[in-house]
Amino acid sequence: MDVRAAVAFEAGKPLEVTTVTLEGPKAGEVLVEIKATGICHTDEFTRSGADPEGLFPAILGHEGAGIVVDIGPGVTSVKKGDHVIPLYTPECRQCPSCLSRKTNLCTAIRGTQGQGVMPDGTSRFSIEGKPIHHYMGCSTFANFTVLPEIAVAKIREDAPFDKVCYVGCGVTTGIGAVINTAKVEPGAKCIVFGLGGIGLNVIQGLRLVGAGMIIGVDINNARKEWGERFGMTHFVNPKEIGGELVPYLVNLTKSGADQIGGADYTFECVGNVNLMRVALESCHRGWGESIIVGVAGAGQEIATRPFQLVTGRVWRIRRRARPHRCAQDRRLVHGRQDRDRPDDHPHDAARRHQQGIRSDA
Repeated sequence: MDVRAAVAFEAGKPLEVTTVTLEGPKAGEVLVEIKATGICHTDEFTRSGADPEGLFPAILGHEGAGIVVDIGPGVTSVKKGDHVIPLYTPECRQCPSCLSRKTNLCTAIRGTQGQGVMPDGTSRFSIEGKPIHHYMGCSTFANFTVLPEIAVAKIREDAPFDKVCYVGCGVTTGIGAVINTAKVEPGAKCIVFGLGGIGLNVIQGLRLVGAGMIIGVDINNARKEWGERFGMTHFVNPKEIGGELVPYLVNLTKSGADQIGGADYTFECVGNVNLMRVALESCHRGWGESIIVGVAGAGQEIATRPFQLVTGRVWRIRRRARPHRCAQDRRLVHGRQDRDRPDDHPHDAARRHQQGIRSDA
C-alpha cells in the first residue's frame, strides 16, 4: 500500500514528506494506522547525524498512537480495531531479560531493531523498490506502520490519541524515573535539571507522588511557566544566580534542623555529562540519589570525586528500574480515574497507579 511519511534520506538534511510503499504485516506483526505522533529530541539526535547508530534513509518517530487495521498470522494479543501505543522497548515475556523481573530491556528483537529492520531481517517500507529503514522499531512519522506484536500496547478506546501518543516515550520515561527508579516518597526535596519534555514529565511524576519541594533548573526562562504548570515549586536559572550552581542549590534546600542541605533526589534530563556531576553533587550527604535520565553523546564519560559517593550519594540510571513499557503504558492510560481522585494524598493515587492493569486492557 502507498502511505505518506516524513523520510530522513540523509544525516543532517531536513525530513521530506513523500509517498512510500508499505508491505502488509507478516507472521507475528500488526499494521497500525498512526493517528498522532510526538516529536522526541531523540528523533532530532538521529536526524542530525550525531547518533552513531543512525541509519539512512529512515522513517523516524517513536512516540505514537493509533488503530490496528490488520494483523499477521499468529497474532493473538490484539485484533483489528484495537487502539494501541507503539513500543520501542517491547515485551516478549520470554527472553532472559523479561524473565529476570529486574529490567525492561527486552532482547527479543533488539538485534534486528538496531539494524532498522523487522525481526525477519527485512524492511516493510520502500521507495521505488529500495528499502527504507524502520526507526526504533516504530517509525511513527508515517500514516501507517508495521510493528511486531510484542511492540504494541493495547489501550482504552476513549483515550485521546493526541495525548496518549506521548506515553510511548516522554511520559513513561519521566514519570517512570520518579515512581519506579527513584521511588520518591511524599515530602521529598527534588531538583530537576532540564525542563524539556522529559524534565516536565519528571516534574509531573514528582507532583503525582507528593514531593514537597520541586526545583526546576534551566537556562531558558521561558520554561519557568511550563514547569509551574506541571507542578514545579521553585525555578533556578544558572546564568542568573551570580555564583556556582551546586552551593546555591544546596543552600536553597536547607530547612529547619537540616542545615546540611542538598536534595533527596535529583534528575538530570539533558544528557550533559557536566550537568550529571552537578546533579550528583547537589544531592544530600548520606542519602541523596541522582537519577541520570538524559542520554549523553557516544564516547562521553561522567566524573566526580569518590568522596561524593563515599559519603552516601548514589548515581542511578533510570532505564534499569522501570517495569515493562507495555504494562506501564497501559497503567498510565487506564489509571486516569484513580489518579484524578480529589479526596486523598497524591502518593496514595501513585500507589494505586502501580497496582496492575485493568481487566479490560
